[in-house]
Amino acid sequence: MMQTDTDEGRTNGNSGFLNRIVEDIFKEVFERQGDRQEKIIEFKLPEDLENTLDLSLEHPTDDDRLLEICRDVIRYSVKTGHPLFFNQLYGGMDQYTMGGAWLTDALNTSMFTYEVAPVFSVMEKYVVNKMLGIAGFSSGDGIFSPGGSVSNMYGLNLARCMRFPEVKMDGMSSVPPLRILASEQAHFSVKKGAAFLGFGMKNVVLVKCDSKGRMSTTDLEQKIQTLKSKGEEPLCVVATSGTTVIGAFDPLNEVADICEKYKLWMHVDAAWGGAVLLSKKHKTLMSGVERADSLTWNPHKMMGALNQCSVFLTRHKDLLERSHSARAEYLFQPDKFYDSTYDLGDKSIQCGRKVDVLKLWVMWKSKGDNRLEQDVDNALDCARFFANTIKDKEGFRLLTQPEFTNICFWYIPQSMRNEEENDDWRLRLSKVVPAMKQQMVREGTMMVNYQPLGDHVNFFRLVLSNLDITREDMTTVINIIDRIGQNM
Repeated sequence: MMQTDTDEGRTNGNSGFLNRIVEDIFKEVFERQGDRQEKIIEFKLPEDLENTLDLSLEHPTDDDRLLEICRDVIRYSVKTGHPLFFNQLYGGMDQYTMGGAWLTDALNTSMFTYEVAPVFSVMEKYVVNKMLGIAGFSSGDGIFSPGGSVSNMYGLNLARCMRFPEVKMDGMSSVPPLRILASEQAHFSVKKGAAFLGFGMKNVVLVKCDSKGRMSTTDLEQKIQTLKSKGEEPLCVVATSGTTVIGAFDPLNEVADICEKYKLWMHVDAAWGGAVLLSKKHKTLMSGVERADSLTWNPHKMMGALNQCSVFLTRHKDLLERSHSARAEYLFQPDKFYDSTYDLGDKSIQCGRKVDVLKLWVMWKSKGDNRLEQDVDNALDCARFFANTIKDKEGFRLLTQPEFTNICFWYIPQSMRNEEENDDWRLRLSKVVPAMKQQMVREGTMMVNYQPLGDHVNFFRLVLSNLDITREDMTTVINIIDRIGQNM
């Protein structure tokens, strides 16, 4: 078959395309996302976007055309590094974590053995031990995982294997039906994990929360006693540090007291709130975490690491390997010439595992502990500033005073401010926030999420996770919402 010039260039390792796309990424993504005057998104409806993008794969495409398509990818994607992106529990664009992520992909290795990932095996051990110490675990183990949902599943599985080690070989039929307790505002991954691991979603027992979204330990103990009185087997309690919607922190010391009393595993889902452990000023929000059996902590949330970067920690030294090892002889030979404890793969539920530690390590190394602490403190300061500013501002109404960087509030249009707040009024109010979000997304000015919660109709949930935000950004948010809301 005749070889084209383009094919020859690619075969010989020509890096022209790579050089050009890196240049585009730097100019069009990295540099522009920090510009507060830029749009967050150039929004198109799905059917329009499908017709706009050249998605066909049937024929070869030359570099110039391929670069044009990649620029369309950038153009129509959400700029999550933009300071006014508040839609999810991540955001920002730190150049050091970005450099670590690029280097990771360029080296293209996997985390199963030291022999193929020597630097990263040593680095992951170091960072895990660093985070164990910050959490107050005097010893233990940990592993990077593809997201907080999987880290929470690790917690559930270790709880089961600690209490009933026979499950690993014999399955769930060898043990009584097990129950998991979590607050009614816990992350949905607890139920997903229960389904995936064979517990069953209906065996997740939801515990009531107080008005601030924190687990009621009174209801927790009552639920445990009720389960035991019926002959059912409570296995573990999942406490949350930084709930997804309100940002609430469960009372960990009280939960730990109950878990110790009834000999239950205590897992803390701090995927969102774990960064407070870096702050001397705010780490009291997680007082008692050192008494937990396991912990989920996502550095891509509130620490600024690029997606995805989740760490699972446990104070039980060898339990990860006991729970997951399969001793595959083609990877984990017993007669290796180096210390095989640096082969991390048998602790994981995965085989091939992407390197997630480098993007965190490079960023952390660039800042050090003190700068990270300052960044976390700044985010919480901005949240307090925003909440205090809107507390008495006409048209704004807080759902609750924020404990973390989640600020939940309604905007009440002028036409509704002096009306009776009955069911019809609340129904109309529930439609205000979606309409306002539609306008801000179509403008490309800002992205803020919304949702209902319990009896509360749709409200804005502003979450601050971009560590470069300022008080001036908070004022901008208020002004944008006020401007859009005045036309509702």
